[in-house]
Amino acid sequence: MGDASTTTARPTTPSTTSGGRHEPSPGGAGSEHLEQYRRELTGYCYRLLGSGVDAEDAVQMTMLRAWKGLERFDGRSSLRTWLYRIATNVCFDEMAGSKRRAMPVDVSAGPSEPVVSSLGAPLEESVWLTPAPDARVLPDGDPAEVAVARESVRLAFVAVLQHLPPRQRAVLVLREVLRWSAEEVADLLGSTTASVNSALQRARATLAQRRPSPGSPLDALDAEHTALLRRYVEAFEAYDMDALARVLHADVLQSMPPYALYLTGPDDVVAWHVGPGGACRGSKLLPVSANGSPALLQYKPTGEPGRYAFWALHLLHVADGKVVEITNFLDRRLPALFGMPESIDA
Repeated sequence: MGDASTTTARPTTPSTTSGGRHEPSPGGAGSEHLEQYRRELTGYCYRLLGSGVDAEDAVQMTMLRAWKGLERFDGRSSLRTWLYRIATNVCFDEMAGSKRRAMPVDVSAGPSEPVVSSLGAPLEESVWLTPAPDARVLPDGDPAEVAVARESVRLAFVAVLQHLPPRQRAVLVLREVLRWSAEEVADLLGSTTASVNSALQRARATLAQRRPSPGSPLDALDAEHTALLRRYVEAFEAYDMDALARVLHADVLQSMPPYALYLTGPDDVVAWHVGPGGACRGSKLLPVSANGSPALLQYKPTGEPGRYAFWALHLLHVADGKVVEITNFLDRRLPALFGMPESIDA
């Protein structure tokens, strides 16, 4: 498609944005006009790329290209549409030739890894789906729009999106998440409404065939989920394995991207924590929000009294009132992404 920042925007109605929302004329637009779209663009790029860090980088590149091409922007389309066109091209460039990101359950060679002496060598970061902070990808405003956006950044949904070819992925997100019309999407992609509608139907069919992730994400407004999360935190921080086992589902799955370790069942999970994972004893867990649900940043003792260093982000799924999936993302870039420190004091 080429670099949209160096092309003339296609004409659309200048007084409205996609989805029917009104936007003031961007005449004389500067960086402040561009920045107001950063959060929604980050959410869009995250759904396409499956990586919070890559989404941030894609939006930064979008802003840079837009800023360089701003004087050539003639206002015949809305500024928002123009930015989405640039962001889409940036994401398509990023996805060209790249592998599909996945969750460990999708790439594991077997049902469970044995409890081994170490994590082993990490796999490439590009293999895994990675989390995103709610504050970077979810909109403010209308509760109904926020609810739709929250569901569309759930890890299970973003994981399914990765099974779609790039154009189908973009069409599905633009049409069914952001509520753009087929005509607007066709204009953005330089395509036809018939082609957009066909791509949407194929994308829907693929999604219907993919099995959901086990359980459901935690809901901050659900009292039972809140109590379960509190029990998980108390058990983990006390390193009380009996208490931890009591909050785990009989079919619990635990994985630790970017490592291949993959555990099933409370016995394996507990054996790991009292064995190879024993260095996590004494950790502190701090609450954050990721992918539309509560999550926890784990800080592990450093050996220096009262000092803890970031180790992992815990993202939980629940079923039947217990934790059925634990994904520990061991990525040193996450504290900065979530606006948290790399280390803390007691």
